[in-house]
Amino acid sequence: MKGFLSFLILWLLSKKKMTGAEIAVELEERKGSKPSPGTIYPALKYLKDKGLIITGENKSYSLSQKGKKELDIALNTFFKTFSDIDEMKDCCRK
Repeated sequence: MKGFLSFLILWLLSKKKMTGAEIAVELEERKGSKPSPGTIYPALKYLKDKGLIITGENKSYSLSQKGKKELDIALNTFFKTFSDIDEMKDCCRK
């Protein structure tokens, strides 16, 4: 898997099935700006081509079994890399 966007999309889809538009809205709430369809849909295509997500009814996306495993690996890497995230947050709030 490449990129933080792919990681975020997998994480969002681990919670519930979503359409591309719903993913864009969710990302807007987190980032403060809405990603364009030219950003979201190529990422979704990449994840689908890798077998990490599947398309269901109403063009909603969900994680495949392979996607669940990949997300687990990515989360473990993230937590290992940012094990001192609380310390990082405290540093910036002064």
